[in-house]
Amino acid sequence: MAYDPNNIFARILRGEAPAHVVLDEAECMAFMDVMPMSPGHTLVIPREPAENLFALPAERLGPLAVATQRVARAVRDVFAPAGVSVRQLNGGAAGQSVFHIHFHVIPHYAGQALDTKQRLAEPRVLAQQATKLRAALAGER
Repeated sequence: MAYDPNNIFARILRGEAPAHVVLDEAECMAFMDVMPMSPGHTLVIPREPAENLFALPAERLGPLAVATQRVARAVRDVFAPAGVSVRQLNGGAAGQSVFHIHFHVIPHYAGQALDTKQRLAEPRVLAQQATKLRAALAGER
């Protein structure tokens, strides 16, 4: 499959689609997942137009991994989950639905199963969560 420059993440990167952005840097961007599996579910993407892990140039993987770690740390600090998973899917058979490489940072809360029904979250809630994460990321420097 060839990279689609009109996928939703490419459109977010160009400012053509809305997102609750928590990190906006030269090489990476992070924003709230609109269909979160748990409160605080955040996506981290490179600016590089790459369909998946195999298409991303090796020199771009380091900054993406560092940004993912920073976002995961902020999610942990802000939401205080029992644990955090970081997921990266490659290909439709693996569950990838947007074909622009991205990492999912998913908080896990004790006694609470992940919501896999793909329901849209309330924009107001995502905005509040994004504000908290931006503050945590700004305070890390």
